[in-house]
Amino acid sequence: MSQPVLEIKGLSVEYGLGDKAVRAVSEVDLTLRRGEVLGLAGESGSGKSTLVYGATRLLAPPGVVAGGSVIYHPEAGEPFDVLRLTHAELRAFRWDQLSIVFQGAMNSLNPVATIADQLTDVIKEHRPKGTKTERMVRAAELLSLVGIARDRLSSYPHQLSGGMRQRVMIAMALALEPRVVIMDEPTTALDVVMQRQIMRQLVKLKQRLGFSVIFITHDLSLLAEFSDRIAIMYGGRIVEEAPSSAIYADSLHPYSHGLLHSFPALHGPRRGLAGIPGSPPDLRNMPAGCAFAPRCPKAFDPCETDLPPLTRPADAAGTGDRTVACWLHPAA
Repeated sequence: MSQPVLEIKGLSVEYGLGDKAVRAVSEVDLTLRRGEVLGLAGESGSGKSTLVYGATRLLAPPGVVAGGSVIYHPEAGEPFDVLRLTHAELRAFRWDQLSIVFQGAMNSLNPVATIADQLTDVIKEHRPKGTKTERMVRAAELLSLVGIARDRLSSYPHQLSGGMRQRVMIAMALALEPRVVIMDEPTTALDVVMQRQIMRQLVKLKQRLGFSVIFITHDLSLLAEFSDRIAIMYGGRIVEEAPSSAIYADSLHPYSHGLLHSFPALHGPRRGLAGIPGSPPDLRNMPAGCAFAPRCPKAFDPCETDLPPLTRPADAAGTGDRTVACWLHPAA
């Protein structure tokens, strides 16, 4: 897992133009390593989806990438910047090397086309030399891969349960065996049991096929159970990044601690739930210092005036690869 497959460097995303532009993501650095599940967590509006849509050039207007680079490392050949690909190169890159399961994917299927038509359409677009029979065989394999009976190929989306539609979208994302799969809150509309079933299946598929995953959610407890590393976003920035076990056992940033205690523990004794007071910051009027300072119970003088850098903390030496942007934990 030490080798990177996708490196986001200094990525900034803005909505609008000129003086009225609102910066939704500010100079984010993030590395996805080969074969890992990287969790990206934070409240709604923290910039999680905007970050990955900017990195994959899927931003809807008036969103624009204001700076940075997204370096993809193929298994063979030289690394390249996704943001500099031509339209034709980008079209070939998507689905083949990188795919995405969108937020609300359960409702993303075409209601008037069968599951077979929708799966084979993806394969035909990127593998035009294959025969119709070969595409149908591959579609059946994909359904089996995500635990759905092959006879469901002739079904329409309304004939499937929510969990099955979600798994069809995952199968579609894996159709061309990409190296990177981005999942944007794909389990939000599902019950807890189905969430765990899909996540366990995803981990098994990752181990079998060897792809890497960026998993976006606001549910830290889900990430702590299934991801290798977790990055926490707030106000358009990464405020903490560490192995999932370190985040769960000893989160350093007060915001990470608040997120963890907003969900019931999956194992061990019961504990009281405590929400995070206040509301996320207004991106049009960001605080001068730490964006979380107005809501932070541990804020002190520097927090209101100085923006803390994302650095390796001195008080976490020997605890693994982790960074935090908090004046409570000065740099090593």
